[in-house]
Amino acid sequence: MRERLLVAFGTLILVIVALYGIPRAYLLADGVQQIEVDQLNHSADFLAELIPERSNNQGVDQEYLAGLLEDSERIEHLDAAGELIVEAGEQLPEHPSDIVATRELPESEQLTLTRAGLHVQEQIVDAVTPVVVLGAGLTLSAGIVCLVMARKLSRPFQDLAAAARQLGSGRFDLEERDYKLPEAQAIGTALTSSARKLEQLLEHEREFAANASHQLRTPITALRLELEDLTYWPETPPSVVAELTHALGELDRLSTAVTELLELARGQRLGDGHTVNLRELLQDCVYRWARLAGERHRDLAVSVPDELTAVLHEGPVAQIFDVLIENALTHGSGTVELRAEDAGTHLRLSVANEGLRPERIDLFERRVTQGSGEGIGLAVASELATAVGGTLRLEPGPSTRFMLMLPQSQHRIPTTAGIRTSAE
Repeated sequence: MRERLLVAFGTLILVIVALYGIPRAYLLADGVQQIEVDQLNHSADFLAELIPERSNNQGVDQEYLAGLLEDSERIEHLDAAGELIVEAGEQLPEHPSDIVATRELPESEQLTLTRAGLHVQEQIVDAVTPVVVLGAGLTLSAGIVCLVMARKLSRPFQDLAAAARQLGSGRFDLEERDYKLPEAQAIGTALTSSARKLEQLLEHEREFAANASHQLRTPITALRLELEDLTYWPETPPSVVAELTHALGELDRLSTAVTELLELARGQRLGDGHTVNLRELLQDCVYRWARLAGERHRDLAVSVPDELTAVLHEGPVAQIFDVLIENALTHGSGTVELRAEDAGTHLRLSVANEGLRPERIDLFERRVTQGSGEGIGLAVASELATAVGGTLRLEPGPSTRFMLMLPQSQHRIPTTAGIRTSAE
């Protein structure tokens, strides 16, 4: 902003000085030129009267004429035939600005008086120089004033920009300041008010997250105790015990997922990742969705390099796969393929199906659907991918393939092997 103010003020000053100085300098130069011409004409008239009278009485020689001339002037006295009678003054080089005055004398004689153009130009420069110096002084003084004013005008907005950066970094304790500029004061008041509202909103969200965590964990814990108690009943058949044991594992996974989501909602960072066998991770995902896939007559396939491991956050990554598998079973067609590949510095995890690639460009944006869209599931998956340091994107191509790119700290050379699981 300060640079723009300086450019605007500087341009205005230059225009004003130019509008005043250029015409003024032109008028001065024209005035000096006219004065020089008038002076030379007066001198020529005087000499035209003096020389004939002097010639009749005492005669006119070079020494006498030289005493009547000023610097940078030359006089020539010619007879009727154009022959030079007498001359005085230095021989002047020809110049476009030379001033020449010619007078006719008695007996057809002629008098020529010349003033050097260089001398005229020096007089013009001497007259115009004060105007130029004054203009330069005014420009310099105005430039200093503009610099001071620009700094004074831009300082409030620089403070407001710093306050906005603080607000963007999560600091809501903005200092209230009084500005003389009404516009800056209005912006400062709006920033302070917004900071207070955001602080209140964040505090409400934190309270909600804490309350939700407590309210969700309590019934999950109670349900887990009841199911665990049922597994110890003698009347419970072994097949039911197996199902209850599986349900207990799902409850533990649900409790972990709730904890991680609430921590992310509170802005907390996830802990350090641990080494995970990707084959086991993807097989667990297939096992969870095998029943739904069987009901919809769909196949789930896994393709993972042998013993491929990586250091990552297992919970969020499993939740991302759950969202992508559910999306593929609901909106896709054909076999759903889960794949993991080592790409060197990154890990490539993908979920693909044979359905047509969606045309929407806002797949990862939160929105309300009418039952036929992806809803907020893909948005949550994208946010989880960002939280674990990766990216989730839809790959180009005729069919649907979602690719999760995760950085990895351990690099292994994979040997591709596929496992195909058919959901009955």
